[in-house]
Amino acid sequence: MTATTLLRRDCMAVVDYRCSAGPKDMPFAEQHGSHSVSYVRRGSFGCQSRGRSFELVAGSVLVGHPGDEFTCTHEHHGGGDECLSFHLAPSLVETMGDRRSIWQVGALPPLAELMVQGELAQAAADGVSDIGVDEAGMIFAARFVELVGGQARKPLTMRPYDRRRAVEAAMWLDAHAAQSIDLEQTASEAGLSAFHFLRLFTKTLGVTPHQYLIRSRLRRAARQLLDESRPITEIAYDVGFADLSNFVRSFHRAAGMSPRRFRQAARGPRSGRLD
Repeated sequence: MTATTLLRRDCMAVVDYRCSAGPKDMPFAEQHGSHSVSYVRRGSFGCQSRGRSFELVAGSVLVGHPGDEFTCTHEHHGGGDECLSFHLAPSLVETMGDRRSIWQVGALPPLAELMVQGELAQAAADGVSDIGVDEAGMIFAARFVELVGGQARKPLTMRPYDRRRAVEAAMWLDAHAAQSIDLEQTASEAGLSAFHFLRLFTKTLGVTPHQYLIRSRLRRAARQLLDESRPITEIAYDVGFADLSNFVRSFHRAAGMSPRRFRQAARGPRSGRLD
């Protein structure tokens, strides 16, 4: 088993698990260290927990409750499995719904309502979506709580004060877009929990905070690309992207062309001819 931590924040850790165990490998007992929801994106495995046995395939969800023991089995499975796991802090669980029964279901079968959100989270983890992986994880976990709890989350009541806070947060994001910013930091600036801030911001502005941040950086990049003297790599770092490949991928997804091609198109005809 290999575990790669993709993100670690105070309220959430996102871990990529890849297991190559097969029928000949001896299973062993493990213990959940936190509340977690793990989306099975590939392969299959068995799980025994709290006197019940589950068979998990692509699209299933393994659910963790702190202190509960579980054993993963592979007697019917080969070829390994992969999971994208979200480990939630108690404060985040309390915000979403901390009924013990919700978090002790052990596992869920492939449900369309969760598979869609699981693939969105995987796209965020792969960097092919402009939604933050922490945002996608919160959306996935919140949907899980709604489904297992059997009660849809109440719609937000948006007061003028709430809308103003969301707008002010967007302005703060825009002003600090070149810096390394995460969801928790922005929520703290707004005086809200990360989950409540995510809901309020998205409801008010129609995009998540991370989406707005990325688009603010791209807007600045498009403006700076008109300056032919500046290297594209310099522009990418200047507007807040941590690496060139991420910038190129995000820009191409937004503009339908690479930054270099955008710069060339912005120059217009160079010969003076109109045909």
